[in-house]
Amino acid sequence: MTQSKIFSRIIGTGSYLPENVVTNEQLAQKLGQRGIETSDEWIVSRTGIHQRHQASPEETTSTLAIQAAQRALENAGVSAKDLDLIILATSTPDFIFPSTACLVQSALGNQGAATFDVQAVCSGFVYALTTADSFIRAGRAKNALVIGAEVFTRILDWNDRGTCVLFGDGAGAVVLQASDQPGIEAARLNADGSLNQILNVPGQVRDGAVTGDPFLRMDGQAVFKQAVSVLERSARDTLADAGLTTADLDWMIPHQANLRILAFLSKKLAMPMEQVIVTLDQHANTSAASVPLALDAARRDGRIKDGQRVLLQGVGGGFTWGSVVATMG
Repeated sequence: MTQSKIFSRIIGTGSYLPENVVTNEQLAQKLGQRGIETSDEWIVSRTGIHQRHQASPEETTSTLAIQAAQRALENAGVSAKDLDLIILATSTPDFIFPSTACLVQSALGNQGAATFDVQAVCSGFVYALTTADSFIRAGRAKNALVIGAEVFTRILDWNDRGTCVLFGDGAGAVVLQASDQPGIEAARLNADGSLNQILNVPGQVRDGAVTGDPFLRMDGQAVFKQAVSVLERSARDTLADAGLTTADLDWMIPHQANLRILAFLSKKLAMPMEQVIVTLDQHANTSAASVPLALDAARRDGRIKDGQRVLLQGVGGGFTWGSVVATMG
């Protein structure tokens, strides 16, 4: 008797953004008090960002993640007790350890599920989603919660205009479930560690003190060049693995880093911008949270419907990148 193949499907999404919204005008005023000149026009023209959400002092990566997770579980109609896998992607964990995923597991009331963090910076959610898909395909999980959550505003140098205007805080989550019908059709993950210097936070905790530089540093031109190149190649390779082309896609959700990157990618892949989900204008770059935030926003406003095919892409420090092709619902 032939055993049927196991696939994973995204059956629910959720997201959460801190209540505190910081507009470009407010940020420009804050930087002006530090003697750093900027403006709404300068930020929008270079990034496409109009505002971002910033966590309150009481909020942490885990508290944002818990909210997004609860909404995803509700949307999927799945109880936290039925989860057998929880993966959380973040570069801003609450602690060195335990993992932030374990804090979320405890808050959700789950016991026993395999639970861990993934660190691939802005590619983190795509890495986590691909890992969860592999668990389900191997028969090691039936219901998986995958989260991307960040409080990136806490690792920004507010004297560096080139980086501090780019990022915001937030969380997004999806519920994956085993199915006999394909949902995630193909996935690819890649990295080039030789490019670790173009986007990093080179500090560390040692002997009870922070050593090195604890702030995010970025070579913007190098990141832009690499992002456009690797995302195009990754999209084509992943679609080829699924036996598809861009013509088979309904939507594309690249990592929400910079509107110019999204526009270049749209042109290279011959995907009209009308089919590219853009939320960075409202959320800024939320690192590992950006893709699930955008996915949830587009599902809840009715753009992305069950049965439609979506390309999800991440690219970030490491240097890491990856793509997932999935049919929704």
